Amino acid sequence: MTALHSPDHWAVYNAAQPGRAARELCQEVVSLAGPGAGRQAVDLGCGAGVETAALLGAGWRVHALDGEPTAPHLVRTTTEGEEEARLSVAVVPFAELTELPPADLLYSGYALPYAAPDDFPRVWAAVRRSLRPGAWLAVNLFGVNDSFAGTIDGTFLAREEAEALLDGLDVLAFREEDEDGPSFSGPKHWHVFDVIARAPR
Repeated sequence: MTALHSPDHWAVYNAAQPGRAARELCQEVVSLAGPGAGRQAVDLGCGAGVETAALLGAGWRVHALDGEPTAPHLVRTTTEGEEEARLSVAVVPFAELTELPPADLLYSGYALPYAAPDDFPRVWAAVRRSLRPGAWLAVNLFGVNDSFAGTIDGTFLAREEAEALLDGLDVLAFREEDEDGPSFSGPKHWHVFDVIARAPR
């Protein structure tokens, strides 16, 4: 376990992820979207690629992105045995992210909150532009009551701000968690919005 503020936090965190199950939000949107059948998914903030592997296993083509330089090696190790031709991996920090490929499904698990406030609007605009008609969106956003708020250069939203990000989308799920719980860097208070939405056709 490393402190969130240590320079190697994300490398250590990602290295510890293989072996866990895909996150519930990813499993939920994969179930709702149906077989990938070669459709394009984006895993934004892919880490070690656990959810990337779940998307590949469901038949999606996946473009996986992360800001951590060790991510491509970890993702390819985690997804070993899946069809390599359906996977692309890129290292792109949020500070440098301007565009994403057109997607039929975009998943971002516990990643977007770590975009700095100056970067978040540009990153979110890229997310929205990437959604093809009928595309699925599944993301975790952090709320203002999260104990990380004020301790990292991240983006923390009031509920109405999070809801406003989804204007024009068909929101299928918007769940709010505001309670204490464990984290990789120790106990904390979580304030999280779990979102599943769909672009209009």
